[in-house]
Amino acid sequence: MSDAPSPKELAGRTRDQRIEQAKSAIAKRLRHVRQHHPEGPFTLAALAERAGVSKRTLAQAESAQGSNLTIETLVKVASALGITRDAYFLDEQVFHEVNTELETLKELREQKVESVALRTSTPTSTLPPGSLEKLTGLLKGILDSATRAQDTLQELPPDSPGPLDENAS
Repeated sequence: MSDAPSPKELAGRTRDQRIEQAKSAIAKRLRHVRQHHPEGPFTLAALAERAGVSKRTLAQAESAQGSNLTIETLVKVASALGITRDAYFLDEQVFHEVNTELETLKELREQKVESVALRTSTPTSTLPPGSLEKLTGLLKGILDSATRAQDTLQELPPDSPGPLDENAS
C-alpha cells in the first residue's frame, strides 16, 4: 500500500498543497528512519550531530508544518545513516526499497552476521524487477533456518552426541 497520491490526485492539487504534502512526507520518513534504523533509534540531537546539521533543523523538519530543507541537508542526513540513494526522503518507492534493505541489515545484525559477500556480473540496475525482493526473502529464509538450527542445538542435552556423530554410541 502506498501513501503516494496518484497522478490524477496530484493534478487536482495546488502548488501549495503539493509543497505541504512533500513536507509532510519528508517529516514522516525522517521520523521513521530515526526510529527504525538498524543502529537506532536516534534522538534528534544524536542524528543532528551525526549528520552535521542542527537539531533545530531536524525538529522543524519533523514538525507538522515541516520546513524548507535543502537538498544538502537531506543528503547529509541520508549519508550519516548509510543511505546512498539520495531520493530516500523524496520518492515513495525508494523509501520502501531502502527500508526493506535496512530491515534485512537489522536482522543480519541481530543474528550476529559480520559480513556478507555479494558478487554479481550484472550491474544491479539491469537486474530483473523483483530481484532485490527475492534476494531479501532468500536471506531472511537462511536466517530463519539458522535460528531454528541454533535453537534445536541448544535444546540437546550437553552430553548427547550431535546429529553428525555416527560413531558416538
